[in-house]
Amino acid sequence: MKWRSLEESNATTDTRPVREIFAERKELIAKYVPAETQAIHAQAVAELKQRHLAANILPVGAKAPDFELPDQDGKLVRSSDLLTRGRLVINFIRGRWCPFCVGQMEAMNLIVPQIEHASATLVAISPQTVKQSFFMHDQHKLRFPLLSDGGNKVARQLGRTYRVPPEQEVVYRRAFVNLPFTNGDDSWELPIPATYIIDRDGTILYGSAYEDYTERPEPADVISLLRPHNPLSS
Repeated sequence: MKWRSLEESNATTDTRPVREIFAERKELIAKYVPAETQAIHAQAVAELKQRHLAANILPVGAKAPDFELPDQDGKLVRSSDLLTRGRLVINFIRGRWCPFCVGQMEAMNLIVPQIEHASATLVAISPQTVKQSFFMHDQHKLRFPLLSDGGNKVARQLGRTYRVPPEQEVVYRRAFVNLPFTNGDDSWELPIPATYIIDRDGTILYGSAYEDYTERPEPADVISLLRPHNPLSS
């Protein structure tokens, strides 16, 4: 199944809310993906919810871990350097093979000017290799760094990782989602999607995480949180 890139979306860009874009993709999955495969993915999400994985992330007010990660070009990016410019918005995603991650990244790409206008910086972090990040960054014309968190080291510090269940691993292998190749290790470990806003001193101002990989915050809500009238901006 081919997911539209920014270049392929209508005349220029798809400016619909993320929930509408995701609803369309869910309809396509329901139509074309075998029911037994859908059931395996649903069970994997249900198990993550039973573990309350999203509730275990570092809370608002905690200090975010410092990181130094390579971007899509292999250049090391330090969180301390980014925070000297202002607040930091971080999207943790699964990888370029995930249509919902692609949809979120394309939607966030549209609000980069607004994030910068709010004196903040946007980065996305995934466990995929630098080469895979380069492909994703180039294909979707992203205007923000795509950082590679090898072995999910940073994501694990934030309490957001899990091992893909064996049944789901079989499905992924059958669909040519080769995580050992994509991520450069054999752990079959993924992060649950999350969005953070980090203050200049490293304090977490906002954090949201989802066991269900088909759920993400609206980019408009992220902008609202960064605006001067919002308590996060005071």
